[in-house]
Amino acid sequence: MDHPSSTPARPAAVPVTLANCADEAIHLPGQIQPHGALLVFDLDGLLTGWSGNAASLLQLCVPPSPGLPHAALGLPAEAATLVQACLQEISEGEAAPMMAATHVDGLRVDCIVHAHLGRVLLEFERCVQPPPEVTRQVLMAQQMYDRLKRQKDITALLQFAVEQVRAMTGFDRVMAYRFRPDDSGEVVAEARLDSWPPYLGQRYPASDIPAQARRLYIINTVRLIPDVNYAAVPMFGSAAGAALDMSHGVLRSVSPVHVEYLQNMGVAASMSISILINDRLWGMLACHHGNARHVPYAVRMACDVLAQVLASTAQVLDSRAQSAHLATTAAVCEQITAALLVEEDLASVLPRHATALADTFGAQALVLAQHGKLQCHGDISPELAAAMVATLPQHSDKIVQRCAREDWPPAIHAALGKWVGLLALSFNPAGNGWLLLLRTEQIENVRWGGKPEKILKVGPLGARLTPRGSFSLWSETVHGRCEPWESWRLDAAIGLLAELHRVSLFAQVEADRVRALLLAMLGHDLRDPLHAIQMAATILQLDERQQTLARRIQSSSARMQRLISQVTDLSQLRSSNAMPTQLRSVDLAALLADLVDESRTAHPGVEHLLELPARCMAMVDADRIAQVISNLLGNALHHGACLRPLQVALVRQQDNLVISVRNEGPPISMLAAGTLFDPFKAAGLHNVRNPGGMGLGLYIVQEIVKAHRGTITYHYEAPHVVFSVVLPVAAQDAPARLPAG
Repeated sequence: MDHPSSTPARPAAVPVTLANCADEAIHLPGQIQPHGALLVFDLDGLLTGWSGNAASLLQLCVPPSPGLPHAALGLPAEAATLVQACLQEISEGEAAPMMAATHVDGLRVDCIVHAHLGRVLLEFERCVQPPPEVTRQVLMAQQMYDRLKRQKDITALLQFAVEQVRAMTGFDRVMAYRFRPDDSGEVVAEARLDSWPPYLGQRYPASDIPAQARRLYIINTVRLIPDVNYAAVPMFGSAAGAALDMSHGVLRSVSPVHVEYLQNMGVAASMSISILINDRLWGMLACHHGNARHVPYAVRMACDVLAQVLASTAQVLDSRAQSAHLATTAAVCEQITAALLVEEDLASVLPRHATALADTFGAQALVLAQHGKLQCHGDISPELAAAMVATLPQHSDKIVQRCAREDWPPAIHAALGKWVGLLALSFNPAGNGWLLLLRTEQIENVRWGGKPEKILKVGPLGARLTPRGSFSLWSETVHGRCEPWESWRLDAAIGLLAELHRVSLFAQVEADRVRALLLAMLGHDLRDPLHAIQMAATILQLDERQQTLARRIQSSSARMQRLISQVTDLSQLRSSNAMPTQLRSVDLAALLADLVDESRTAHPGVEHLLELPARCMAMVDADRIAQVISNLLGNALHHGACLRPLQVALVRQQDNLVISVRNEGPPISMLAAGTLFDPFKAAGLHNVRNPGGMGLGLYIVQEIVKAHRGTITYHYEAPHVVFSVVLPVAAQDAPARLPAG
């Protein structure tokens, strides 16, 4: 700052141009509004700066000059005490505002002092209202705090607030803005004189409040301009040091662009009250008047407290609404997670929960992509879904969100149609598994308060940027965008993704475990064929029936090779949840006869009883069915009563073929029966008569039977343990050759 004999530090004639508008240092104006005066002291209480009207307005006993102690200026006692208190409160160059009332030349003056960046700013503001009126307004504010907290929703809360602030301050119009995610503001509540134009529902662009102005609204929450047509008062003082930062001041002169903005609206006086939630500008109460209007500091502070109560209440109401939404979302996610713990495959679980999941995330369609396969739920084609998945990163574990057409790669824009919103969860990075939540375009008719752009004008000071001159309603139809994904829904998506990752990881661990035990299972299932080969080779050395036994060896060896390839399908079964089959017309009677003959050869001491028709043609996978029967025969031999007969039967029951394998033995316990068809069950791992068994056989058998659209069950018919395989019969199968069951 400069001495009075020099020019002011920042002349008012400096233009705000297109080049510097966004960088305008509005917190360093070098001048103040004329309804008060400003003195600036250093941390020793020595004068370093003053406004040009300070000497006359404050009736100072000596002319201000750099280095004067504050006690030498002849300040009112209340002001001097305030400065001293502020100096004692300073910590790291900062002190919160303090206020006291005094009188200068018989007029009431409010003194406000604060410290910022190592400087003490003492502001004097003339109070034009009598003390009783100020007291009434402050009491009115205190009485409305409790009523404010009792509002039931945010719309009612803001409407109540604007009505009360208008009653308390006397402004012609009070509006409540609520800021959107893109920082544009919308008027959501309004109280006004009937003669003032309505702005309710109108939108104002984010550029109306540049970043540096938004910062000031956050750190200095109440801003008063008693008369927009004021002539600014320059600051003077020592030229040493940085420019005076008036961010926290009440008298700071405002940007000429903002003054012109208000003038274009027909506003003569203005006051703004910031609504902050989590240190972010959530909303604002904007007060306008048709004539100059001054609101005392005490009333402004009461309005500031009201805004804090309003912010707290809005946060509570918003949190309640979000909690209700989150509870619904959590319930749906818990149902999906619970189902996945049983079925382990999202592709089979999702169809039952697709509608609820879409509703809770505010989506109009879902797409599940995994292992190159797609499931679509909603009005979206598989071709478009595949194209969308192709735009996502490979092997990602992130959430991808898009809210507009331009967020997608240009190559897919033409194909998107109405689908522009995306929330994609990568639940299985290894398998490129994605869950896509999709939103349609929301065509929106935006009612702007004037055309949302500034205008370049050329005047005496050259080209400069001016705010729009008309605030008449201007409508714009917005295409290609959807409602942004709400923060609470993003939080819910993160929670759901964590659960999907956990289930996917569990499934992967199980698949790895299966692969690690394949060799052990091969040894278990190949024991009987290899035993037959060994027995046949021994007999060949002693017996002349070489041709028959050679066929047995060839059959058993071929069967061993088939089993090796079949059991490796277990890994595919665990990853794709389906057992591959190749159906063809097969004589089941002949197949069962061969399998029983193999078993007789391998176990000559056990009687095998066979009940078969002469011929039974069926569409089955012969190798898979052979694996089923071999496993059941092996279980009967290992777990049945020693050297007691086995019974194998093939009968028709209505439209089904029933294959039963019986052995004598005690019933399977209820606990063991409940896990018979589970993989890696303890009964298989610890059976003393079957030490090599890993508990996988019946699990594979069940999956093979399911792949044939059949069922396998266990029951006990004393003294027999009975396993029954039921397979559906096609209409063309001839039942006459089958004995009645």
